[in-house]
Amino acid sequence: MSSDTQPLAGKRIIVSRARTQAGTLSRELRAQGARVLEIPFIEIRPPRSFKSLDDALRRHLQYDWLILTSVNGVSALCERLGKVRIKVSELDHLRIAAIGPATRRALEEHGLTVEVVPKEYIAESVVARLKSRVKGKRVLLVRAKVARDVIPRELRRAGARVDVREAYETVAPRVSRAKLLTALNSKTGRPDVITFTSSSTAKNFLELIGVKVAYAGLLDEVALASIGPVTTATLRELKLPVAIRAKEYTIPGLVQAILGHFREESISPRRHGDTEEF
Repeated sequence: MSSDTQPLAGKRIIVSRARTQAGTLSRELRAQGARVLEIPFIEIRPPRSFKSLDDALRRHLQYDWLILTSVNGVSALCERLGKVRIKVSELDHLRIAAIGPATRRALEEHGLTVEVVPKEYIAESVVARLKSRVKGKRVLLVRAKVARDVIPRELRRAGARVDVREAYETVAPRVSRAKLLTALNSKTGRPDVITFTSSSTAKNFLELIGVKVAYAGLLDEVALASIGPVTTATLRELKLPVAIRAKEYTIPGLVQAILGHFREESISPRRHGDTEEF
């Protein structure tokens, strides 16, 4: 595809995913002609202790359901299975729910069969699919240290016994602050778009650049792109305007939303920011 026919040719886009996970989004954007700058707003770290997760895995026969909400959770789960000398095949008795297709693929790559993937890849949709099936059941939820409590709260209300186990934590990488401020202050290389793929990327973005900087006009003419409704809600709570929202809450869906934004802007140019009703 020549630069003349690449819809994102010349557009500068910041990819904010963790360094180990930025590849797919960066490749898809570059394939459309974008100039990608990878500045991670989150860093994935192991929790202070895996004891709680390891203990739950040793008691895997007590559980009926296993729920995973991210690829990071899958990686940590399978690594810990090896550490406690439990074969993946020993989890075959569990019914497994994954929050979205990427998480499902990661589980299937490890030989685990996924029974439930909601149509919308958010916690509320997981609850909707499971709440009529978990009464009296024991559920193991493997997730990040800091996460929304929608799944455990609502499944407990539905009569399930839910154990939440931390598999990893996310932090704001301090080394990204200087790169981010340099990009935003550049006279010739300011980003046209900043992508946000989770609530953590939104919160950490504000932490990295600081509230005063964020609200002082530095983001004028920069379109903030959100992967889904939870991330959008977080950005709005932080008083950051959302110009681009993915209709499908996946990386390909985010890329399509960015493409659609620039197609629409070429027809009817406007300032970036929220244009929909709350």
